[in-house]
Amino acid sequence: MDNLTPDQRFAQLNLTMPPPPAPLGVYKPFLIVDKFVYVSGHGPLKEDRSFIIGKVGVALTAEEAKVVARQVGLTILATLKENLGSLNNIKRVIKVLGMVNAVPEFERHPFVINGCSELFASVWGPDNGVGVRSAVGMGSLPDNIPVEIEAMFELHQMSWL
Repeated sequence: MDNLTPDQRFAQLNLTMPPPPAPLGVYKPFLIVDKFVYVSGHGPLKEDRSFIIGKVGVALTAEEAKVVARQVGLTILATLKENLGSLNNIKRVIKVLGMVNAVPEFERHPFVINGCSELFASVWGPDNGVGVRSAVGMGSLPDNIPVEIEAMFELHQMSWL
């Protein structure tokens, strides 16, 4: 493993984070409890603050949905960066729950959510960037987004708070 920080690894990916999303209901998008960060379900927010929409298996292929899941991961990173100041404050990914808005016949939910999981592994490395995970299908998601992901992270020591 390299000696780069998560912020440096992210910079090497040449990806852009969208603006952090504002809550679309009565909830907190980000919450610290003890040494853990909980991130509410995020959708695929674009730089113009609009969402990517469409059902997987109708409007999107599995490959396109995987790219959408990466965009959801970028949206989660934007929330982390806004609230923590740096991705370096995250020690590891604990859990990812990925939900895919798909037709009933669709069976490649884990493949789709790999778009987010591979992004996190690139930022925090193959050990700290990969946690436990569930990837499930849904009959619909808010505003017809194709993917929604929530996650839990462990913080480094919190003397910086």
